Amino acid sequence: EELAALDVPWWTFDSAGLIDAFLAGRRGARVFEWGSGASTVWLARRSGRVVTVEHDLAWADVVRGLLPAGHVVDLQTVPAVPAVGAPGEVRSAKAGAEDLDFSAYVAAIDEHGEFDLIVIDGRAREACLACALPHLARDGVIVVDNVERRRYRDAIAASAAADDLDVTWTRGLTPGLPYPTRTALLRRGR
Repeated sequence: EELAALDVPWWTFDSAGLIDAFLAGRRGARVFEWGSGASTVWLARRSGRVVTVEHDLAWADVVRGLLPAGHVVDLQTVPAVPAVGAPGEVRSAKAGAEDLDFSAYVAAIDEHGEFDLIVIDGRAREACLACALPHLARDGVIVVDNVERRRYRDAIAASAAADDLDVTWTRGLTPGLPYPTRTALLRRGR
C-alpha cells in the first residue's frame, strides 16, 4: 500500500525508469499484468488500459481499494485450483503452491488480444512468459520481475533465442528492500 502511495512499482529502479520512458512514448498503451499490486496502480497512471490477473482473492480486494479513479483497470481474479495430474496443468514452484493448477490464470491473457506491455510478476512465471509471446505487440516489451531464480533466467534465455527477443537485465535497488534485485525487460529484435 505504501508503494502505491509513493507511485513506484516494486521492480528495480532502472527497469521502472525504462518502462516509464517506454510508456511516455506510447499514449494509450495497452498493458497486461500477471500479479497485481503497486505496479498496477503505477501502470494505470501511465497507460490507456490495464488488464491485471490476480490469483489471491484477498489481495485483489486490497489492490481494488488502491486503484486511481478515472483510469481503466480490469482487475480479474483467477484463483488456482487443486491439481489432479491432468494434462495441461500448470504448476508453480512457489513453496506452498506446488499442488495447485494455475492453467486458467496463465491462459487469462488469451481473452484479450495484443498488448504493448506485458508484466510477469505473479505465479507460474515460466508458463506466463510462453503464453505472453503471441500477445506481444510488434514493438512491445515484457517485464519479468525477480529474475534471481535460475528457472526464470532459463525460460527467458530460451524465449529470447526462439523468438528473437532482446533482453535487458537490470540489477539494483527496489523500493522497500535493503538489497538489490533483478528485473528483465524483453523486446522483439528490431
